[in-house]
Amino acid sequence: MILPDLQLMKIQIKEFWELIENGFVVSCSPNFYIHMKKFLLPIVAMAFLVACGSNEAKESGESGETTETTTTNDISQNPDYQKGLALIAKNDCLTCHKVDEKLIGPPYRDVANKYAGMSDTIVHHLATKIIDGGAGVWGEVAMTPHPAISVPDAETMVKYILLLKK
Repeated sequence: MILPDLQLMKIQIKEFWELIENGFVVSCSPNFYIHMKKFLLPIVAMAFLVACGSNEAKESGESGETTETTTTNDISQNPDYQKGLALIAKNDCLTCHKVDEKLIGPPYRDVANKYAGMSDTIVHHLATKIIDGGAGVWGEVAMTPHPAISVPDAETMVKYILLLKK
């Protein structure tokens, strides 16, 4: 089990910092310890993530070896991704939306996750929301209408957004 090891590591790091703060470890310059504090935690976190491995490892069964299975699903090569991204960049969408961060409107990834797996009619429905605007689904702030965007362009934008699902 990894958890007790992490707890032990946490205790050891805490004790080390207490020694530094109390002046018992003075072999390096004070700036060294300041920089060390900034970088030690991320390094420990990365080491933990590497040590834990990933959920993609599979047991092969016969030889007992593990093999990594990776999916190279590069959505950026999808024509809908490229066209949709270009249309979104050309319009004012990024004023209110980002891929993973909430601004005024929801993150695109949240939209994609919410509507993932729905029928193909969702593309047209969301495209009309882009054109006509809407309110109430993602909070009190209404999405402004974009009547200058054509239905095919809005549908391409929606297809791009739906590709961002996790």
